[in-house]
Amino acid sequence: MTVEIPTTQRALVFDTWNGPLEVRQVPVPVPADDEILVKIEYSGICHSDLHVWLGDLKDMSVCPLVGGHEGAGSVVQVGKNVTGWELGDKAGVKLMNFNCLNCEFCKKGHEPLCHHIQNYGFDRSGTFQEYLTIRGVDAAKINKETNLAAAAPILCAGVTVYKALKESNVKPGQIIVLTGAGGGLGSLAIQYANAMGMRVVAMDHPSKEEHCKNLGAEWFVDAFNTPDIVAHMTKLTEGGPHGVINFAVARKPMEQAVEYVRKRGTVVFVGLPKDSKVTFDTTPFIFNAITIKGSIVGSRLDVDEAMEFVTRGIVKVPLELVRLEDVPAVYQRMIDGKITSRAVVDFAL
Repeated sequence: MTVEIPTTQRALVFDTWNGPLEVRQVPVPVPADDEILVKIEYSGICHSDLHVWLGDLKDMSVCPLVGGHEGAGSVVQVGKNVTGWELGDKAGVKLMNFNCLNCEFCKKGHEPLCHHIQNYGFDRSGTFQEYLTIRGVDAAKINKETNLAAAAPILCAGVTVYKALKESNVKPGQIIVLTGAGGGLGSLAIQYANAMGMRVVAMDHPSKEEHCKNLGAEWFVDAFNTPDIVAHMTKLTEGGPHGVINFAVARKPMEQAVEYVRKRGTVVFVGLPKDSKVTFDTTPFIFNAITIKGSIVGSRLDVDEAMEFVTRGIVKVPLELVRLEDVPAVYQRMIDGKITSRAVVDFAL
């Protein structure tokens, strides 16, 4: 089997932070001996892509840059030292790669904490282009029965919410609060939480109540007009939820979560507000034995587990397919808080 590979490709490039996003012709990369070349068919558009472009994460990114880190496509070339991959296989390109596999964190399955990682769409060109190289050991295997468009967002958004739910330590039958539940991450988290047996309280703008309940939220709380969130949440859940995952890109819900979570409950921070410094009263934090965690994407195994829910049809990704040229408009909708689905670039459009 041979595949014809062009010498140039379309890519979405920005030369300065918060500068113009332009579709240009750039060279198609040649895979190293330990890499595969993936023809990207779909690329999810993540909120962190927006942060990188705006310059909110300058310490973690480079410029000029091709953004994107949720790529799904087909293998079109295999390096001579690569095993386990064949032409035509479906492969995923996730955010964090090039980890050493030999340090303390890699050995314990905490691969995203490896000091050697490189991040597609942050410090190396990402998935907003038609072809991309990735080490064979880093690429995610995607079942050929899996919808590739739906698979793309799972490589970051899906595994991020799945890992955060695991980190919450909430057991089947217990209550989890999801702030920012109506957004791209929250829409997936509601479904994963239900599949894992949790009872979901969705918190977001009132315009997103129907959307959240249709996805399976048992309760909905208006994050903007409820007079006393802490008192309301404590009463609603009869003592506070067992866990809270903060997807909202704001400081206030992060601080409120520490106040209303149940004794011995866990608060997981995922959303990245620009002003991300939070304060809270240490006395109830200590006396109520509350746990606060940060959670960032997941390991290779977490990706495989998260993807399996989609392959089986248990988690359905609310998709909006867009052109590569539409990414700037999607960013603006993210800024305006008008995203209720996972926008995915379809390179065939």
